[in-house]
Order: sequence, then structure tokens, then C-alpha cells
Amino acid sequence: MFGQTTVSSGGISSSASRMFRYEVAGLRQNSETDQNNYEIRNSGSVFITVPYNRMSDEMQRITRLGGRIVKIEALG
Repeated sequence: MFGQTTVSSGGISSSASRMFRYEVAGLRQNSETDQNNYEIRNSGSVFITVPYNRMSDEMQRITRLGGRIVKIEALG
């Protein structure tokens, strides 16, 4: 789901093609992450890549999971 871009009849828009990588610390296992097929480590950093148009949603999700965004960098 994450890391994919949407192609419309006009091609890939510039905002959909811009990708960003979040470095996230402090994610923890909770009821929402129990639905995943993998466990989240309590220590270390996790890198999450998202398109520009999903940045706000992903920030909210990270906050709900107890994570802290350490760094955001543009890719490409």
C-alpha cells in the first residue's frame, strides 16, 4: 500500500510522484499494530516511505502508535 503512486489519465502528478522517508523512533506494539503480520520493535529506528499526498495521514498514524518522527527527507 505505502510507496505506491497513483496514475490517472493525465499521468503521474508531481505531488504524487514525490516520495519522502520518515525516520521514526519509539514505535511500540499495541492493539492497532497487533493486526499486522509482524511485530514492531520497541527500540531502534524504523524507516517509512510515503508519497507526498499521504504525509499527513502517516504522521497521524505514527503518533497513534506512540512513535516520534526523528527526521523527514525527500527522496529522488
